[in-house]
Amino acid sequence: MTTQSEQALENQMIEQLQGMGYEFVALADEQALLDNLRKQLEKFNGLVLSDKEFGQVMNYLTRGSSIFEKAKLLRDRAQISRDNGDTAYVSFFNSEQWCKNEYQVAQQITMKGKYENRYDVTLLMNGLPLVQVELKRRGLELKEAFNQTLRYQRHTYGASQGLFQYIQLFVISNGVNTKYYANNRVAVQDFKQTFFWADKHNKNITQLEEFTSVFMEPCHLSKMIARYIVLSENKLLMVLRPYQYFATEAIVDRVKKGNKNGYIWHTTGSGKTLTSFKASQILCKMPEVAKVLFVVDRKDLDYQTTREFNQFAKDSVNGTTDTKALVDQLTGTSKLIVTTLQKLNNAIQKAHWKKQIEGLKDQKVVFIFDECHRSQFGETHKKIVDFFPNNQMFGFTGTPIFADNATANEQGKRTTKDLFEDCLHKYVITDAIKDDNVLRFAIEYVGRYRRTASASEIDIEVEDIDTKELLTSEKRMGKIVDYIIANHNKKTHHREFTAMFCVSSIPTLIQYYKLFKERDHKLKIATIFSYGANEQDGDEASEFLNPSLSKNSYAQVAERPAEYKSLHSRDALEECIQDYNKTFGTRFTCTDNQSYYNYYNDISKKVKTKQIDILLVVNMFLTGFDSKTLNTLYVDKNLKHHGLIQAFSRTNRILSEKKSQGNIVCFRNLKKATDEAVALFSNKDANEVIFLAPYEQYVKKFQETLLKLFAVSPDVDTELPNENDQLAFIKAFRELIRLKNVMKTFADFDHDQIGISEQEFADYQSKYLDLYDKTKVAGKEKVSILEEVDFELELLQTDIVNVAYIMQLLVNIHGTSKEKREAEAKRIVEMMAGEVQLRSKKELIDKFIKEQLPLIPTAEEVPEAFEKFWDQEKVSAFSAMASEEKLDPEKLDGMIQHYLYSDKKPLREEIVGALEFKPKILERKKIVERVTDKMLGLVDTFFRGMG
Repeated sequence: MTTQSEQALENQMIEQLQGMGYEFVALADEQALLDNLRKQLEKFNGLVLSDKEFGQVMNYLTRGSSIFEKAKLLRDRAQISRDNGDTAYVSFFNSEQWCKNEYQVAQQITMKGKYENRYDVTLLMNGLPLVQVELKRRGLELKEAFNQTLRYQRHTYGASQGLFQYIQLFVISNGVNTKYYANNRVAVQDFKQTFFWADKHNKNITQLEEFTSVFMEPCHLSKMIARYIVLSENKLLMVLRPYQYFATEAIVDRVKKGNKNGYIWHTTGSGKTLTSFKASQILCKMPEVAKVLFVVDRKDLDYQTTREFNQFAKDSVNGTTDTKALVDQLTGTSKLIVTTLQKLNNAIQKAHWKKQIEGLKDQKVVFIFDECHRSQFGETHKKIVDFFPNNQMFGFTGTPIFADNATANEQGKRTTKDLFEDCLHKYVITDAIKDDNVLRFAIEYVGRYRRTASASEIDIEVEDIDTKELLTSEKRMGKIVDYIIANHNKKTHHREFTAMFCVSSIPTLIQYYKLFKERDHKLKIATIFSYGANEQDGDEASEFLNPSLSKNSYAQVAERPAEYKSLHSRDALEECIQDYNKTFGTRFTCTDNQSYYNYYNDISKKVKTKQIDILLVVNMFLTGFDSKTLNTLYVDKNLKHHGLIQAFSRTNRILSEKKSQGNIVCFRNLKKATDEAVALFSNKDANEVIFLAPYEQYVKKFQETLLKLFAVSPDVDTELPNENDQLAFIKAFRELIRLKNVMKTFADFDHDQIGISEQEFADYQSKYLDLYDKTKVAGKEKVSILEEVDFELELLQTDIVNVAYIMQLLVNIHGTSKEKREAEAKRIVEMMAGEVQLRSKKELIDKFIKEQLPLIPTAEEVPEAFEKFWDQEKVSAFSAMASEEKLDPEKLDGMIQHYLYSDKKPLREEIVGALEFKPKILERKKIVERVTDKMLGLVDTFFRGMG
């Protein structure tokens, strides 16, 4: 049986859509699209438009210059002046009654822009193209369809009238796998933001035929556009994933039908904030709902959630800075309020506040509790229920409280179900990993200690360590610090990512901080903890902070008043903060609450921006803290149940191909606790889904893939004459890169034991990059089957081999014989050919070695001579570019500096404005593209990878 062609796949889909109520319309080109748009808008609005009136409509539709602006125009109305002097309004999409739109499907619309493109399948609503479907034949990578849509965006979507910028959703499929995603500018589109649709039980619907019947059903598709695309304030379109959709629908349905409560169990990292925002936004539009309160349990989350809600929709919520502000909002016109549990408790408990909000007692108030696994089991919950008798409560949690992990308090031992009744939707960690919404974990248990018994020594594996004396010994803790320092670069891809180290208590934390401080390393270590007694959590509960005390003195401290113990913890934290101030030039203190809160926020920001390598914590930051750049958690603390899952989940946010897993390094016996937590929050057989396979399995897979590489290219000099061979080589080597990226984070990784030497791998990497360069050049002239292949160059980025490293090699070969210098120079240039960020520099380095290095008197003078050479070459290249392109040097320099700062390419108008002549209109596009390419080349050569 032959493989189904793209054309056959396309024809079947068109036939299926027609059977679902879409009208087929033949639209050969843009003019046909415009003629159809006019007819459809007339039908949709019940108007007949004259040429002049339609011209006004087109003026409105072409007004926005970006995808985001077009999305806003789509949801608004155009005001036009009728030929008879009347005013009329033309609507383009019915967002309130979404089934009442006009649905059409077109095939192979041809658009001309930079190149000519033909689009596979286009779905139109009221004549506007709102959904684009790109199909690939079975067997091809889905990513190729994704990359093709990016090419269409670059080449033709903005051409002429720019109507294809109205696309709201893309659908890509190879028949077997089908995904959808929101339209955005090319610079921010990422394949990781493509999603499978699923049913309400999280079973993915991947086959094109079933996906079409479910997702592209006219009412459902227009509902997704009307209700479940969020136009965020950072000018992006965000579309909800299926589990977010079903959770929101379940909450809205429950409010419509009565007053029963419910909770949403969505695993940590799955986007609960967006789900809760969308649910809140819809509930606010319901006339029977007086207020919607989104309640968090920490002040920092109050600020964070308010900011995120306002990013989804500007000014959708005003942050409640204190109880008075909360009361003002409860008694005012604000319908959506974000607040903390503490402020809400004050409002309903203190008489003068309570009196002001009495009027809400009889009105319907909907509460949405964030992270309800930790906030809703005390007295406050009962007070809220008593004060608002007409309440309806919904909780969001990644780790519900069940009978197995419930703890007793003054209210007894209660579960999430006891407080919130039914689970309305469930999306557990195994679902999220399956969908590539969060990463798997690589868990490493570290620690072997020897105990002398009589005359023999007994090995004690980490699983057997449970004696407090051993846990708190400085010798053990010192070994752990040494292990972290030795392996941190490996775990974090040479500090491209960051880590947290969670420990059992404040005294332990301070001791670790001191040990890090005493050792020689380049890691930036920071810490934060609550300096009240509530920070203790059990491992060493009787001990509190005073690092200067001996071990025997801790018992005396434990017997002293709480104020004394707190004093020591605050003093120690103040010392840590002063270290932080010296490192970062800040002026924080813990003697002032606001300054302490600012310190907390600053640490949060610096972890996210990779300015802190390791953050030492006891409890803080182990829940509710999201940082995509954090990939490693060191653990010297007994974790269990929801606390364990929450802590581990700090590491598994999706970021890039290089971040392939969350690394968990345990210095404690957590194997049993981990298995129990996984069974509790997913199922007992989920370990192989959640955790990476043993290192040996990755070595085996690497060696199998290596044989595939050698089959197509037995040695690095093998010619690959046709694109099919080149594609096979690219796919095989790309898989090796992916596997190596995972393997090298393991402590056992050894390049000499994986079947290919480091030098041979680097040689093949150069061949791979040569193909990438060739493809990008060829792609400008012709369509290549390699053009849509993702080379995943980010997996080749490294900060080990940089210009500083190369310069050290130059120092080492200075003064050697000509033969040795030439041989080393050849090796250096070959090494640079395999490094993405150094390829553009290799000719200049080669030039320096041949022309300058022999003339330098001593090795000590090499760095200065190199710097002088580099500056001269940079000035020369800059002047040459300015002269060749007739650019104002000052304006060119300004564009380069702005690009280095913002990473944003200069606008067309900026480049035209920098020219020393006025180009013809038809020449501008070509000049702008050429100048942009040259400028980026200049930056890559002289400004990037110079560390």
